[in-house]
Formats: sequence, C-alpha cells, structure tokens
Amino acid sequence: MRIAGFFFAIAKLIASLLMLAGVVWACGALWFQLAQTVKSGSARGLILGVWVGVGLYSIYLLWQHRAPKGLLIYGVLLGAILVWWSTIHPSNTRRWAPDVTQQLSGSISGDIATLHNVRNFDWQTATRATPRWEDRSYDLNQLVSVDMATSYWMGPAIAHTLVSFGFDDGKGPRRYLTFSVEIRKEAGESFSAIGGFFKQFELSLVAAEERDILRVRSNLRGEEVYLYSIQMPRAAMRSLFAAYVDKANALVEAPAFYHTVFANCTTIVFDMVRSIVPGLPLDWRLLASGYLPQYVDSLGALARTHDFEALRGAAHINDRAQAALPGEDFSAAIRKGVPQAPALP
Repeated sequence: MRIAGFFFAIAKLIASLLMLAGVVWACGALWFQLAQTVKSGSARGLILGVWVGVGLYSIYLLWQHRAPKGLLIYGVLLGAILVWWSTIHPSNTRRWAPDVTQQLSGSISGDIATLHNVRNFDWQTATRATPRWEDRSYDLNQLVSVDMATSYWMGPAIAHTLVSFGFDDGKGPRRYLTFSVEIRKEAGESFSAIGGFFKQFELSLVAAEERDILRVRSNLRGEEVYLYSIQMPRAAMRSLFAAYVDKANALVEAPAFYHTVFANCTTIVFDMVRSIVPGLPLDWRLLASGYLPQYVDSLGALARTHDFEALRGAAHINDRAQAALPGEDFSAAIRKGVPQAPALP
C-alpha cells in the first residue's frame, strides 16, 4: 500500500506540474493575443487572474482527492483556450511598420533573378528613413561571394543573422544584396522575445542594400555588427540565393508566424543551407545565435588567416561603417581588413 501511495503521489506531482505549465503557457497566449483587442492592461490582468485562479484551484482539488472535478474544470477551460488559439492565423494584411510595408518576391529565369521590393532606405535616425522600394535584376553567373553578418543587440549570446550575396560583372564595384529574416512589425510594435512564442509577429524576409540594412544597425541602432566571408562553392551560392527567393514567394502566398526558437533569423537560414549541404550537424549555437560564427568556423566554412579571435576583431565593422562617407562605396569600406574566401568552382 505504501508503494502504491508513493507512486500515486508522484503521478499527482507530475500532473500538477503539467497543469501548472499549461497555466503559464495560457497566460502568455492570453496576454499577448488579447493585446490586439483588449487595450486595457488592467482588463487583461483581470482575465489572466481569473484563469490563474481557476488553474490553481484545479490543482488544489487534485491534492484534495477530488481529482475528477479538478481535471474536468481545468480541461474544459484549457480546451476552450486551445480552440481559440487555433483560430489565430497569420496575415499579410495588417497596418505594417514602414520598413516592412512591402513584401519581397522574385523569379529566376535561366541565369537572371528578378526581385521586387528590394529595400534601399536612406536612414536619418534609427526609426526614420526616406523609403525606397526597388525592382532589381541579378545575373547569377556573376554571383561570386557569400558573407554572413551577425548583429548583437542583447548581449553576447543573441545576435541577428543576415546573409549577403556579392555580384561582380568585372566592370565596376561589386554589388551586394543582403537577405534578412525578421519579424514583420505592425505600426507602433516593437520586438519581444517572449511575444515571439505566442504568435505576436508574422515572419518577414527582407532583401536590402548593405548601406541600408547593415548601416542602420552599426551606425544608428548602436548594435555591434560583424561580417564574415563564407567559403562556399558557386553552385551552392546559387542554390542558397534561389532558396531565399523561394522562401520570399512562399511567404507572399502563405504568411507564417515568427517563432523565437523554431522560426527565426538563424534557424530558417540553417534549414535552407541544410537542404543544400545535407548532414550539417545540429548544435546549441543555432539557438544561442551570438555564437553562430564559432559554429560556422567549426565546420571550416569561415575564411580566415589567423585564429578565430583575430578574425573576430577584423570582422567587427562598426568603426569602418561609421567612418564611411556618404558617397563612398559602403560595402567596400566595411570589408577592409576582413579575410575574403578564395574563389571556388
């Protein structure tokens, strides 16, 4: 009997922890989603308070030998929340922030990629810019480089990941196009890592000039930006570029939610690269994206002539970005001193 009682108590403890996890999850879901319709924080707090009270009361009943009643009350309310949660779908028709108003799309015909809504903003402050959305064409035969940028804004473990493609026609300066997987903010909205767990943001894929998308981070937002040259065969470069175009078109056709862990600026890029280079190992640094350069370096994919710490010092672009003059080639300026990958077939 004592053994049976022990295992029964363990079962109740496990059930209580699962129920408590459900209470916490539903609090997040209610708080962030009700913000769209219930503007009063006090009203949302009251709704959450009722749910927390019911959840804790259900757990209390579990330990008072009234488990069927507690589980019934909890199950009905949590089931209702889950049904409501399932009705929340991503959309492409909201009142978007200016920097994500337009959606990238494109097509590839033979060697020519045509992109619509490439961003080329002239930023005056971290939040104000002269908007320019442009159509661009790129000859994939001229694709000669891939660079990875990491922009740190929340400590050493978290960074935003961007990928820049370089095109060289042999006649003028190399052209660069940078892709960035981001949240698609609504007007007045700001990023929340916690909100990213609860369908607060749609997913956006931005293609932009480096003077736009890197400079606004290094010069105006106060982020620390690093740029690394990736060693990659040209066929793989081309496949990765095409994967970005396909992802952009997919988001136009079927909007998706951003997720802080499973659908973010690093994991989506990793999924695209893994489809091109099968067998890439999973690694904790894919979640702690600030350490992504070390992960890529462990695969032998970073161009460097010295140890990683020396490379990291050379890769830091902030001083060069801030010193670049308005008419100067910004992309060339930020690459001074950065080891470049050799041309691969």
